Amino acid sequence: MKQKPKIGLALGAGASRGFAHIGVLQVMEEIGLRPDYIAGSSIGSIIGALYAAGVTPGMMEGIAQNIDARLCYDLGFSRRGFIQGRRLEELIKMLTRNRSFDELEIPLAVTAVDLITCQRVIINKGKVYKGVRASISIPGVFRPVVDGDRVLIDGGILERVPVNVVREMGADIVIGVDVAFRGRHRPPENFIETIMQTIEVMELEIIKHTIPSEDIMICPEVYLSNPMSLEGIDTAIEEGRRAAREKMDQLKALIHRDAGETASI
Repeated sequence: MKQKPKIGLALGAGASRGFAHIGVLQVMEEIGLRPDYIAGSSIGSIIGALYAAGVTPGMMEGIAQNIDARLCYDLGFSRRGFIQGRRLEELIKMLTRNRSFDELEIPLAVTAVDLITCQRVIINKGKVYKGVRASISIPGVFRPVVDGDRVLIDGGILERVPVNVVREMGADIVIGVDVAFRGRHRPPENFIETIMQTIEVMELEIIKHTIPSEDIMICPEVYLSNPMSLEGIDTAIEEGRRAAREKMDQLKALIHRDAGETASI
């Protein structure tokens, strides 16, 4: 009997649309499917870190529905970004119980980009909350993280859905969750929307060339007029559930074929 294939889950960037990741995890748990590895970019790094630290999708949904935006966003005047990020960093530190990457229940890697070298950075050592803080540093919105000689920004800039990262971790089968908005943007009403829409246009073009055809992609269709707000969380989570259920038969069939086993998951 062949060894059961290792499953990797790649959770993509997308600001508040990333709450759809919670719905995807809920469906995976319903069928008893637990990833062996997780990689996350931006909001995907937050959801991935919480799950790898033992926070259940149900608990995440409750936290998301009751969170106060003031606990996440600390505005401040800075030429590098108007959200300082300290409050969100402390929240992630608390929710992950200040764990290091090597203390997590599921191996996790989060991605960032070094502005100095123009290269992708994979963070899988040290304190989880510090790695997540770097991964969520949306340019112009969050202040970048300075780490020695590196200036780290949002990992989604170079790899919106880190399928290649989770494959490098050892995954045989990769499930990617892409929460990109693929419709028509409304005319931007402020500079934040201008930044976010510009990044999305760039990321959508990059992803055409970075997702291997053999990977399973779950693509929740979430539209939020303001992707930085905490409104529409229920809608995003439900859309994650819907999109995941669409792919479950395909996922089970792929696992069965690659494993050469008759037992179902």
